[in-house]
Amino acid sequence: MIVKAARPARDDAPVVTYALLALCCAVFLLGPASGLNGSYGTGPDLPAAQTAYFAHWGVVPRELWHASPAALCTPLTALFVHGNWLHLLGNILFLHVFGAMTEQRLGHLPFALFYLLTGYLALLGYAAVHAGSGTSLVGASGAISGVLGAFLCLFPRARVTSLFPFLFFLPLRLPAWLVLLFWFALQWQAAGSTDDRPGVAYLAHVMGFALGFGCAWVARGRRVRVNSAAGSTEGEAEP
Repeated sequence: MIVKAARPARDDAPVVTYALLALCCAVFLLGPASGLNGSYGTGPDLPAAQTAYFAHWGVVPRELWHASPAALCTPLTALFVHGNWLHLLGNILFLHVFGAMTEQRLGHLPFALFYLLTGYLALLGYAAVHAGSGTSLVGASGAISGVLGAFLCLFPRARVTSLFPFLFFLPLRLPAWLVLLFWFALQWQAAGSTDDRPGVAYLAHVMGFALGFGCAWVARGRRVRVNSAAGSTEGEAEP
């Protein structure tokens, strides 16, 4: 499926969204999961390199609470590591579509902090619930789920143009919430893992979505109060 939403004005380009997209792609292409970097070996050597790579940069709940303080950085590093091509492409597609408008509404720096914090807390929350798990968790899904939650809160009536291959790429204008349901279905499909692949924490997606929606709700309420106060002040100043 291909989705497309409205884009911000040219003078307010979503530079943070573009930077996140580029970083996720670069890390994946240079890592062992892409299969394009020969330095990690080939054939039977590659799965072992992938397992070690995911364990080093991903979140391993069982080890997170008993390792060095540096291990608490892994929920951040894990945001830029993906387990396979489907995992990466699904994430960058939805970040590209929904991140730009969310960034425009929140602002560049607040959006960057929001993205990192939401993703960090989503993975940390999952690790706390499944403290005994030895499966490494990677991916930006928790952070992007936060972006989707914020988008739904900030643009509840938005519609998205979608192209479905099984409908001969017929363009359809669908409510954003319906497209977001497809996102969760895609994540569920990508969550299948083998012994040499990291897990995709579905609970982290739900946590990220709830955190994103809640943060956007607070930001929207604050904006409304500020605008109302400004309007009242202007009204009092009129002769």
